[in-house]
Amino acid sequence: DEKPKAQILEIAHDTMGDASETMTTCNNYIDGRIVPPASNQYLDVVNPATSAPIGKVALSTTADVDAAVSAAHAAFPSWKSKTTKSRAAHMLKFHALVRTHAAELARLIVLENGKNFAEALADVAKGNETVEYACTLPQLSRGNIDVVSGGGITCRDRRDPLGVVASIAPFNFPFMVPHWTLPIALVAGNTIVLKPSEKVPLTMYRVVEMLEEAGFPKGVVNLVNGTREAVEGLIDHPLVRAVTFVGSSPVAEIVSRRCRELNKRCTALGGAKNHLIALPDCDVEGTSSDVVVSYAGCAGQRCMAASVLLIVGDEEDTHQKALLQNVIEKAAKIQPGTEQGKMGPVIDDHSLKKILSYIERSEKEGATILLDGRSWMSEMANTKGNWIGPTVILHGNKADGAMNEEVFGPVLSVHHVSTWQEAIAIENANPFGNAAAIYTTNGGHAEWFLTRVRAAVSSRGNDFILVCVYLLLLVFFSWVLCSKHVDARRKYRHTSATRTIQ
Repeated sequence: DEKPKAQILEIAHDTMGDASETMTTCNNYIDGRIVPPASNQYLDVVNPATSAPIGKVALSTTADVDAAVSAAHAAFPSWKSKTTKSRAAHMLKFHALVRTHAAELARLIVLENGKNFAEALADVAKGNETVEYACTLPQLSRGNIDVVSGGGITCRDRRDPLGVVASIAPFNFPFMVPHWTLPIALVAGNTIVLKPSEKVPLTMYRVVEMLEEAGFPKGVVNLVNGTREAVEGLIDHPLVRAVTFVGSSPVAEIVSRRCRELNKRCTALGGAKNHLIALPDCDVEGTSSDVVVSYAGCAGQRCMAASVLLIVGDEEDTHQKALLQNVIEKAAKIQPGTEQGKMGPVIDDHSLKKILSYIERSEKEGATILLDGRSWMSEMANTKGNWIGPTVILHGNKADGAMNEEVFGPVLSVHHVSTWQEAIAIENANPFGNAAAIYTTNGGHAEWFLTRVRAAVSSRGNDFILVCVYLLLLVFFSWVLCSKHVDARRKYRHTSATRTIQ
């Protein structure tokens, strides 16, 4: 069987050039073999920086899904019978391979997703940190033994793997998000069927080869490419015991509801609307830097990106005016490109049109465009890519669409509020997660918000609070790194079951 590596390496070096002559075909990986889809149909994979085709991805049918799930199910008894330590040994080898080939994987991410190279390397590094966590499961997965009554009667509990786990991943982090599930599920003793986004299949197509090189037996890891039919086939398959999904909120709700109806475990993560609250005593330089990195990093295509900046205090206050001006000036200096320090394109024309529609809608609603990223469309017209620059919108009405809905692009909505209570009311009213950030130099002020923000209490998705207090001003994205162990523990519980033995 032909391996994907050699084909992919040829196109991984030129992320802004025409790679049409060296396109790769991403088939499925089932039971240790690269196999074409039963339909023999494919979609183009496109470089978002140039709109040039860089490969083709299989359109799998329910027959392909059934083959992959059946292979995973057949491999489960043998894989489950191994010790956690021996399963972790394979993952440790994979961890080393990821470190060795990190630059290669990052080039693939730049090519198919459009991140700049530094962001792509971070994507790989963060995913590999969850691999590290999985390697510690031999120590973390120990059960408990209690003496429950006289006569030597004991009660023992342990966590057992479920069986076949399906992981359905989005486009925005081609390596990291699949690895929220894959390494933990495998070391816990499950087998897995992965469905990467059809927009970014190259990265995980290379990863399955690395997993094979790490010694994972045939059938333990399977990959099925495709779109809706493949997703629905995985969710509905009776041998799939658990599903993890990351994507838009409407689809996440459909996936969750469908799994519940089938009495199937499901973790479905959707969209977000993250609020930053800047108090009058915040550090202008540090806060403005954090805000720009957060909303413009990865072209704003991440669920932890800043999307609403609430500036508390008098609009004419010199300090708060300086904050907003610094945000605009820093964002305006960002250049388009996929090199380190620049901002790449958004994933496709559909995303670009959606972002544009929110900017245009904001204008119609009476908002003021303080920084217009639409200028990049003419500046980068010769590339034919999906380019939109950092945009800052000042809203006079908190009900504006961009203030309340997920734009998923490099757009920051700014709104002035007079009081802390008004800021909290806006943050609390939004139904989405994932985060809230408070910028202040006063610990007492930060504590007031900690007990009142809705994020991390009842919003949808994974929720966190960031407090930037005193001079400890953290980059918003860096703060997300603290969440990996929380999410990893959840994934371990999600892909295993507690068994009590008396």
